[in-house]
Amino acid sequence: MGSTPMCNLVLFLAILHSVLPFSLGEDKPAESYWLLRFKSGLVDPAGVLDNWSPRAHMCSWNGLTCSPNQTHVLGINLSSSELSGSISHELWHLTSLEILDLSSNSLTGSIPSELGKLQNLQMLLLYRNSLSGKIPEEIGLLKNLQVLRIGDNLLSGEITPSIGNLTQLRVLGLAYCQFNGSIPSGIGNLKHLVSLDLQNNSLDGHIPEEIHGCEELQNLAASNNKLEGDIPASMGMLRSLQILNLANNSLSGSIPVELGQISNLQYLSLLGNRLSGQIPSQLNQLVQLETLDLSVNNFSGAISLSNAQLKNLTTLVLSGNDLTGNIPSNFCLSNSSKLQQLFLARNSLSGKFQLDLLNCRSLQQLDLSDNNFEGGLPSGLEKLEHLTDLQLNNNSFSGNLPSEIGNMSNLESLILFDNMFTGKLPPEIGKLQRLSTIYLYDNQMSGRIPGELTNCTSLTKIDFFGNHFTGSIPETIGKLKNLNVLQLRQNELSGPIPPSLGYCKRLQIMALADNKISGTLPATFRFLTELNKITLYNNSFEGPLPASLFLLKNLNIINFSHNSFSGPIPSALTQSRNLSRLRLAHNHLSGEIPSEFGALTKLNFFDLSFNNLTGEVPPQLSNCKKIQHFLLNNNQLAGTMPPWLGSLEELGELDFSFNKFHGNIPAELGNCSGLLKLSLHSNKLSGNIPQEIGNLTSLNVLTLQRNNLSGLIPSTIQECKKIFELRLSENFLTGSIPPELGKLTELQVILDLSENSLSGEIPSSLGNLIKLERLNVSLNHLQGEVPFSLTKLTSLHMLNLSNNDLQGQLPSTFSGFPLSSFLGNEKLCGPPLVSCLESAGQDNKGLSNTAVVGVIVAIVFTSTLICLVMLYMIVRIWYNWRKVSISSTGGGGAEQRREEEKWEYGEKEKRRNGEYWKVNSMALAPSQDKQNPSTCIFHFKMDAEITGNTLV
Repeated sequence: MGSTPMCNLVLFLAILHSVLPFSLGEDKPAESYWLLRFKSGLVDPAGVLDNWSPRAHMCSWNGLTCSPNQTHVLGINLSSSELSGSISHELWHLTSLEILDLSSNSLTGSIPSELGKLQNLQMLLLYRNSLSGKIPEEIGLLKNLQVLRIGDNLLSGEITPSIGNLTQLRVLGLAYCQFNGSIPSGIGNLKHLVSLDLQNNSLDGHIPEEIHGCEELQNLAASNNKLEGDIPASMGMLRSLQILNLANNSLSGSIPVELGQISNLQYLSLLGNRLSGQIPSQLNQLVQLETLDLSVNNFSGAISLSNAQLKNLTTLVLSGNDLTGNIPSNFCLSNSSKLQQLFLARNSLSGKFQLDLLNCRSLQQLDLSDNNFEGGLPSGLEKLEHLTDLQLNNNSFSGNLPSEIGNMSNLESLILFDNMFTGKLPPEIGKLQRLSTIYLYDNQMSGRIPGELTNCTSLTKIDFFGNHFTGSIPETIGKLKNLNVLQLRQNELSGPIPPSLGYCKRLQIMALADNKISGTLPATFRFLTELNKITLYNNSFEGPLPASLFLLKNLNIINFSHNSFSGPIPSALTQSRNLSRLRLAHNHLSGEIPSEFGALTKLNFFDLSFNNLTGEVPPQLSNCKKIQHFLLNNNQLAGTMPPWLGSLEELGELDFSFNKFHGNIPAELGNCSGLLKLSLHSNKLSGNIPQEIGNLTSLNVLTLQRNNLSGLIPSTIQECKKIFELRLSENFLTGSIPPELGKLTELQVILDLSENSLSGEIPSSLGNLIKLERLNVSLNHLQGEVPFSLTKLTSLHMLNLSNNDLQGQLPSTFSGFPLSSFLGNEKLCGPPLVSCLESAGQDNKGLSNTAVVGVIVAIVFTSTLICLVMLYMIVRIWYNWRKVSISSTGGGGAEQRREEEKWEYGEKEKRRNGEYWKVNSMALAPSQDKQNPSTCIFHFKMDAEITGNTLV
């Protein structure tokens, strides 16, 4: 009891010692004080610093290492402690600190320059934070620093040259930041540096020659930067180097042969640069090399490397160059090869499959794709017993697949597409129990798909597109429970879909289009709950669309076009709320469009064209705001064009042609500013073409022909400057052709204004349409001369100006067009019509005869005093001259008028029947005038072809 006051005093002093900023008998703050100040700037959600309390000795605090006498802190290790906040600039007061590890937290702010005062610091680990700013120059004062790892931050700016002063440094990690500028040449002063990691920055400039000064360097990683220039030959002096990674830069020139002197090198990656020249054979001296990646460069010439010399090589990647020749015959001389990956894709290699490759028994992955290899595959492929991936696509391999391929028991991926393989798929393929992917598309294989293939129960992807496989889909395909892609498009398969396919419950993509498959869809399809895409177009399917299929809620793409499906469209289809593409065109579907389709708010391609659908367009479709292609053409739909179409802002193609729509074209369509194609032809639309059509500035195609449209052609159409096809024919449009049409300089396919009631002259501005290939303004009431400016239309190969009231001489350049292009314009002349001189001459002859008669009559009345003999002689001369003149005109007016009436009647009759004449040729036929049997007249040879259609 008597000692209690003394104990209380000791306790009080201890507390006082830890709380006061000065230790007893000292004139500076205690280290615990600065540590608590450091703590105050941190956020500690995990409570790692909870025991950092003045009530406990600092050497008991989490993450601290103290000196043996527990008076100084030697190490702070708070890695991966979920800390945030900033690093206190007052940590420099911990003068004995040797290790500061704050890595893998969420610290922000800059690296305090005051850390340069920690002269005893040996390890500074700040990587994997969110620190920003530059590397402080004061870092170069840390003379004893051995490890500096500050990568994976937001640090930027140049690497401070003062780092070259850290002569004791062994590890420098600056990767995954935003550093720019060049690598400082002072890096060569770091003679003890073992690891230099600079990858994933924006460093540029050259690799400094001084790098050879890092005599002990084992790991150099500078990939994913912007380094340029040559690889320094002095790097060959880095004899301790084991890893050299300079991938994905802009290095150029050739590989220095001196790299072959780095005898300890195990990993060399130069992929993704601009290196060129031949691969130096000196690299064969790197006997310790395990991985060599020279892909995606500009190397050329033959492969000079030998796996027989590079005995430890496990991975060789030379893809994406311009290497030529074949694989060296001595590449693998023995079965002792350790090579596991050989990637030679995307080169210009040629020749046959190198048999020496079969000696690389340890091969697991072989990629020879995108080259010029040819010939068949060797029967000894099974010697590559460890092969898991065989990729030979995009070559010219041919012949049959060897049956021995079934003995490659470890094969998982067989990629042979885009070659010239023929023959059948060997049934031995069914022995490959590990096979998950088989791509044979774009070959010339034939025969049946062997049922044995369904024994490969690990299969996830089958793609046989573009071959000549026949017969039916194997009945046992349902055994492939892991199948998620079945691509059999563009073959010659027939028969029905086997019901067992519905048991491939993981199937996501089913593409059976472009075959001869028939029958109805199996009811088992309802089990394909993961199905995302199904394309069956261009087959012979029939029967109704099963409602159960459309209950599959993951369906995104459906294309059943060009079949014989019949009956109504099931409204249950709307259960597939993710549906973006629905194509049911060219079938025999009937009934109305289900109003429930309005729930398909992700729909962007909606094609129900070429069916027998009736009724109106349901207003609920206005909810489908993402529709880009809206195709309902060639049905029996009726009603008016819905104004809400103007709310479909993403609409790019609208085709409602060949239906029974009536009423006006809604002006709201002008809101669809992204519309590229608007086809409303062959309906019963009436009223004016809305002025708002000019708002469709992206329009390429506008077809409004065969309607009952009236009024003027809106001049606002000049704003549709991207239009290249414009058809307004077979309407009741009036007024003149707007000269503004001449501003549509992208018009190319056709400008068709025929069969309207247009009047006025052809505007000369149409001569600006220099890309135009077809122009049809026939069957209107156009007047005046043909503008000479039309001769600038040098791309024009079809022209129809017929059946108007045009006059004057045709430009001479139009003589190459057929006569039918100009007929029906009585006052038009010039080749290929009658010449204008001849036309004028005929008119003058008629006037002369009249004048002559008048003169003679005058003479008769004023010559009463002349003798009867003279009068008789004059009358006789006049009579003979008149007879000859009449004979030379070939019958004159009466017979010609009868011929014109017959021609006009034929035109009216053919127009009544929906047909129009076309002059194919002219024939000279004997006249039927008995008085002048030697005289010939022109007869036009006509047929019943549609003039408008033949020109468009």
